[in-house]
Amino acid sequence: GLNTNGQLGQSNISTFSSPIQLPGTTWCKVVSGDNFLLALKTDCTLWSWGENAAGQLGVSDKVHRSSPVQIPGTCWCDINAGSDAALAIKTDNTLWAWGNNVLGQLGQSDVAHRSSPVQIPGTTWCRACTLETVSMAIKTDNTLWAWGNNNTGQLGLNDKVHRSSPVQVPGTNWYNFYP
Repeated sequence: GLNTNGQLGQSNISTFSSPIQLPGTTWCKVVSGDNFLLALKTDCTLWSWGENAAGQLGVSDKVHRSSPVQIPGTCWCDINAGSDAALAIKTDNTLWAWGNNVLGQLGQSDVAHRSSPVQIPGTTWCRACTLETVSMAIKTDNTLWAWGNNNTGQLGLNDKVHRSSPVQVPGTNWYNFYP
């Protein structure tokens, strides 16, 4: 497919019309945002490549990468990519975010973009997702938390106020539907 920002991870920007293997053999999960990808290896290291205009690759710069580059740290266990931001959970149940933060979707109580992972407060996160400018996560007690864009009430908080830090969505038995 299209590879204008190196999102196919082949160390080039050539377009491919048939499947190609990503270098390496120990990948266990891959997610994609808009023109960038994150991949988790079986050794709990996290890698990214592709477009990086908002710092969504998590490697402390805004340089596009056409081959996988390791995001600092180890012990990553879950990943999710939005359009140009990312969330990841470590094995100690801490939640981390980086990339575009135009509406507070990184959960840092501000709207500053981040080009390296920053921790979202708390240590009991088990699942997280981000899409466009909205982020949500479930804690180990099955409570659901939301933050970011809320112009149409998509955070489920009975209002239309944007949030730049996690706010609990009413209810306590949110089902953790991921394996």
